[in-house]
This record gives sequence, C-alpha cells and structure tokens, in this order.
Amino acid sequence: MCDTPKTVEDQQPANRRVFLKSAGVAAIGAALGPRLAMAEVPKPENVISTDAGLKRLMEGNERYASGKSGAHNFSAAREALVSGQNPFAAILSCADSRISPEYAFDSSNGDLFVVRVAGNFVSEEGLASLEFAAEYLGTRLFMVLGHDSCGAVNGAISAIHDGAVLPGHIPSLVEAIGPAVGLAEEKSGNLLENAIRENVRMNAATLRASSPILSKLAASDELKVVGGVYNLKTGRVELID
Repeated sequence: MCDTPKTVEDQQPANRRVFLKSAGVAAIGAALGPRLAMAEVPKPENVISTDAGLKRLMEGNERYASGKSGAHNFSAAREALVSGQNPFAAILSCADSRISPEYAFDSSNGDLFVVRVAGNFVSEEGLASLEFAAEYLGTRLFMVLGHDSCGAVNGAISAIHDGAVLPGHIPSLVEAIGPAVGLAEEKSGNLLENAIRENVRMNAATLRASSPILSKLAASDELKVVGGVYNLKTGRVELID
C-alpha cells in the first residue's frame, strides 16, 4: 500500500481508460467551446498572474484568520457570472466540513474553482475537473490544501499500522493516501503531521506531472501549483514546499 504511487490513469480499469480517450471525450471538448474572449470575461479582476493570485489568496486568508473578512455582494456576482466563469485559482481541498476554501481565502462567487475529496488527493474525476479549469476557464494557479488533524490521513495510518478494518468504500481513501504515510514514516517527528504534509506535497507533484494538459502548462511555467496546510484553530494557511 505504501509502494511508489501509480499515476491516476494507471489506477483505472483498462476499459475506462479506453473510454476516456475515445472520440466521445473529443466531442465533449468540442461542445464546451473555446475559452471566453477577454471582452466576455465576467470578472476582469480575476485576470491576474499566478504570483498575484497567490498573494491575493494569502491576503484573503489573513483577513479571514483575523476576523476581518470583507462584505461580498453575492447578488451582483451572480448576475455577472450568468455568462460564464473565470476563477483565478483552483483549490484541491479536503472535504472536511470545518474547512471552506471560499471562506478561508475571503473570496466571492466565481473566484475559486474548488474540488473536494476526503484526504485532498488527486482522483481521476478530480484531475479531469482541474484540467477543465485549466483548459476552458484559463485558471493557472492551483493549490492542494490539506489541514491538521485530518481524519482521512489518520484513518490511513490506523489501517496501515494497526490493521484497522474500515467499512464500505473507505479503504479506497487508504489506498490513495497510503504512499504519503510511507514517505512520512521515513521522517522524524509526529507521524500524522508529517503524513498530512507529505500528502499535500505528493499530490501537488502529481498535478504538475499530469499529462497531457497540466504537465505541459507546468513545463512552460504557465501553471503554478502550490501546497498549503490549514490550521483548524487559527484559520491560517501555511504554504509548504
């Protein structure tokens, strides 16, 4: 379970891989149409560089953590976004109910493209969603957002170390997070904290290397992928390598 992680594509059944590469997907892409022209961009303030986007995220997080979040006019935002969307950042976040990226970064409608799954790991569907953001919405800043005391990571540790038997489909989370636990075991310090960080790093690396869309953008420095860990007590996000 802690072997070198396979690519998302390698983990899928062969017949599904064939389907995803079939003409049907090409037809879906054609139906989605080209990216919005600049004149049609619903939120011009979201057309910013990746560095400016990261600065905006972290400034929003500081306002949130300090209890100084802004007042957002959601009615006006809804009207502006009827024609489309151009989020300046995409967040791969844990599904934990205590974390809401939109709140944590003091953002409004149309600012963030959020994909959530317990354990904030890259699944095939999550990858496809993020590729959609990059290819059709022009999003160029991605963040993998973990958090302290993550139950999904802790569950993976329990299953691996204690032989805990998890019900239903929950073992699939262990399979996805297990490689990060293996990397954390090689480090000194708290195993859970280290595994949470390794899980963020591993999945950020997975996104950068995911072909054909994200790896090409990353190689040309068009795509910036960062990792962060949310502190439940303070509300602050710590950027990690």
